Amino acid sequence: MKIKSFDQLTSMELDTLREIGNIGTGNAATALGELLNREVRITMAEVRIMEYNEAIDWIGGPEVVTAGVLVGMGGHMSGVVLSVQQLEFINLVLEAILGTRVGDYSELDEMHQSALIEVGNILMSTFINALSGLSGISVNLTVPAFTVDMQGAILTVPMAMYGGTSDYLMTIGGDFVCDNKRVPCHLLLSPDVRSLNFLLAKLGVAE
Repeated sequence: MKIKSFDQLTSMELDTLREIGNIGTGNAATALGELLNREVRITMAEVRIMEYNEAIDWIGGPEVVTAGVLVGMGGHMSGVVLSVQQLEFINLVLEAILGTRVGDYSELDEMHQSALIEVGNILMSTFINALSGLSGISVNLTVPAFTVDMQGAILTVPMAMYGGTSDYLMTIGGDFVCDNKRVPCHLLLSPDVRSLNFLLAKLGVAE
């Protein structure tokens, strides 16, 4: 039976999506480790179906300023993928790639942003490639966009695109562990409901 909203997902469907999340984020951690030339792993991925305000609270709160890298999905799936990059993660990347740190988001210059966009794009592409490989579907990604804003404002993008279809977001995330230190990382996958039904059908857990 096709779902009409994310909150109608069954436990079996959620377990399947969680497994994909673990594989996808695990691959993303491997890609990040290769990029930074350091050992990076990721904690068990969480897959949650939450309303807009719940999703914002989960990643730190609506008024917390953060950076976001956003790509759109096309092909067999429509929707957006968002990489939420907090300052701790940003400095991990900048130190490894550029040998520098920033004390605040306002210090991010064009070179910093270019590095963060590239890393975000690698993480999201690796994750989506894992999803595509497991399900046998084709997903195209748009050129990534970068923004610094309050998290509440950043999350309005997927809600504005799909809020009319569903009041819920699918969120997938975990914490990277680098040098035995946890570094928060959140990937927000927000497909439209039609795309999610197609994905579940291809995975064999929905009609």
